[in-house]
Amino acid sequence: MTDITERVTVEGDGLTISLIVWRRFHRAMPGLVERIYEMNPGLAAHGQTLPLGTSFLLPVPAPDPAPDPAQVLAPIRLW
Repeated sequence: MTDITERVTVEGDGLTISLIVWRRFHRAMPGLVERIYEMNPGLAAHGQTLPLGTSFLLPVPAPDPAPDPAQVLAPIRLW
């Protein structure tokens, strides 16, 4: 399955790709920053903080499949 892409435009000062990814997904996304730079040649030329109005494609990974209920462990109760 291929990922969906979103067009993102920088609308604030001091934003980095990492911060934009964190704000979009609210969790760490290993390897996503590198994929963004691969999908958007020339984006790295802007430096670490992106200038206002910079537009780029952001890949949105497919959601993780739901865990198999047979493989989910029951919680351990100590008391």
